[in-house]
Amino acid sequence: MAKKPTKANSNVKPVPDGTRTVTPHLICAGAADAIAFYIKAFGATEMMRLNGSDGKIMHACIQIGDSPVFLVDEYTPYGNLSPQTLRGSPVFLHLSVADVDAFMARAEAAGAKITMPAADMFWGDRYGQLECPFGHRWSVATHVRDMTVDEIKQAVVEMGPPG
Repeated sequence: MAKKPTKANSNVKPVPDGTRTVTPHLICAGAADAIAFYIKAFGATEMMRLNGSDGKIMHACIQIGDSPVFLVDEYTPYGNLSPQTLRGSPVFLHLSVADVDAFMARAEAAGAKITMPAADMFWGDRYGQLECPFGHRWSVATHVRDMTVDEIKQAVVEMGPPG
């Protein structure tokens, strides 16, 4: 059980430097391979890796852009199940990048599957979606036009109903 802060350690930051209040924590069947993929495809940097006695990754951290992402190997006895075991994921992780087209091309060359090619969107982003080889879904965008909320709402009206 975690120790509550006391006067002796109350100067410890509850959110350490370099972290965010929300940090994705990915479960991967083959976390070491996932780290190698994210380095190649997303330009990630490995920050740390902690292997268990069985060789599986108990905890790792990579950084994509300015954001940390935690990773762990799939371990079914603890309920740590990868998207591959679950047969998919309903979650997207969103990346804001300088050049969505170049980013998606690099990710595809590294083994990602493009599920929605990048296109200009009504809200002012050039946006696409992909799935990494480990079953995690990513949306990727480059902001290309500043718009007000009212302008975005009007663009939705002008689009008409889906289908």
